[in-house]
Amino acid sequence: MIVFRILQGLCGGALQPLSQAILLESFKPEDRGKAMGFWGLGIVVAPVLGPVLGGWLTDSYSWRWVFYINIPIGILSVIMAQLYVFDPPYMKRRAGGGIDAWGIGMLAVGIGALQIMLDKGQQDDWFESHFIVWLAVLTIVGLSAFIIRELRIEHPIVNLRVFKERTYATGVFLMTVLGFVLYGSLVLLPIWLQTLLGYPSLQAGIALAPRGLGSMLAMPFVGAFIGRFDARKFLATGLFLGSLTLWRFSQLNADVGYWDLFWPQFVQGMALAMLFVPLSTISMNRISKENMGNATSLFNLLRNIGGSMGIAGVATMFARRQQTFTNTLSAHVTPYDAGTQRMSHGLQSMFGAQGADPATAYHKAYVGLFGLVQRQAVMLAFIDVFQLLAVMFLAIIPLILIMKRPGKGGPGDVSAH
Repeated sequence: MIVFRILQGLCGGALQPLSQAILLESFKPEDRGKAMGFWGLGIVVAPVLGPVLGGWLTDSYSWRWVFYINIPIGILSVIMAQLYVFDPPYMKRRAGGGIDAWGIGMLAVGIGALQIMLDKGQQDDWFESHFIVWLAVLTIVGLSAFIIRELRIEHPIVNLRVFKERTYATGVFLMTVLGFVLYGSLVLLPIWLQTLLGYPSLQAGIALAPRGLGSMLAMPFVGAFIGRFDARKFLATGLFLGSLTLWRFSQLNADVGYWDLFWPQFVQGMALAMLFVPLSTISMNRISKENMGNATSLFNLLRNIGGSMGIAGVATMFARRQQTFTNTLSAHVTPYDAGTQRMSHGLQSMFGAQGADPATAYHKAYVGLFGLVQRQAVMLAFIDVFQLLAVMFLAIIPLILIMKRPGKGGPGDVSAH
C-alpha cells in the first residue's frame, strides 16, 4: 500500500505542475488570472467533491470502484493529451545536457523516505521507532545531498536557483502552509463527522460538499477580477476568511446541525478561491517561460509535501490532545464526585429498566460514563486542532508584504519572447 501511494503521488505530482506550466506559458501575464481561475477549480473542488462520489460508490458498490472509475478518465486524458498538447519551440531547441541520474536518485530517496515517515509516524509512535529514525536520517541525507548537487552542476534535474526570486520563494512557502492547513482540515472533518457525529460515508461526503460549492462559485469571479486589482489583496482576504472559518469550526459542539457546518465551509471554499488563483499568479509572474515547468514542479511538490505534513501533524496532534483530555476529564469522574454519582445512578436505573441485573447495570453505567468522557475529549481535541490551523493562517498574512505586485510584461510574458 505504501509503494502504491508513493507511485500515485509521483503521477499526481507530475501531472499538476505540467498542466499548470502549459497553462501559464499559453497566456500572457494579464490573462493568467482568468486561466488559473478555471484551472484551480479542479485542484480545489475535486478533493472536496471526491468524498461525495467516493462515499456513494463505497455505499452502493465497494471501495474498489473508487479506483476503477479512474480508468476511463485516464484513457480519455491520454487521448486528449495526444491531440492537443505539444512541446513549445524552446523545448525543441534546448541543447541536451544528459540526464542527472544522481539527482533523480537522491530526490527519490529523500522524498520517498519522507513520505513513508509521515505516513507511518503516528502509527509507530514517531521517533520511538528505529524504523522512523532511519527514515528521518535517509530524508535529511538524501535531500541535503540533492540540494548540494543541484546547486553545483551545470544541468540540474531541478533548478533550485529560481528561489532567488523572492516573490516566488515566498509564494512557495505560503503554498506549503496552505497545503498543510487545507489537507489537514480535509482529513480532520470526515473523521469528526463519522466518529463523533455518526455520519455514514455518503452523508459525510455530502456534508463536505459546501466547500467545493463555494470554490466553484468564487473562482471564476476571482479569475476575472484579479487583473483589475492588486492580487495581494485577494490573498490577504483569503487568508483572513480562511482563518475565520477555521476558528468558527473550533466553536462548534457535538450537537451541531447541517447548516452549522454548511456556512463555514461555503465561506471557506470562497476563501480558497481567493488563495489558489492569486498565489499561483503572483508567484509565477516573474518566472521566465523556460523555467516555468521547473518552477511549477517545485511549487506543486512543496504543496504536496505540506499536505502530507498537515495530515501527519493533524493526526498526531489530535491523538495526543485526545489522550490528554481523556486523562484530564477522567480525573474528575470518581465515585466521590456528586455529578458522577447522579449520572451513574441515572444510567444504572436506565439499564435496570432494560432488564439488566444490578451488577451488570453498575458495570454498564461506568462504561457509559467513560464513553461520555471520550466523546468530550474527542470534541476538545478537534477544537484545539482547528484553533491551531486558524492561527497558522493568520500568522502568514504579513509575509504577503514581501511579495512584489504582479505587473504586465514581466519575464514570464510569452509575448516578450
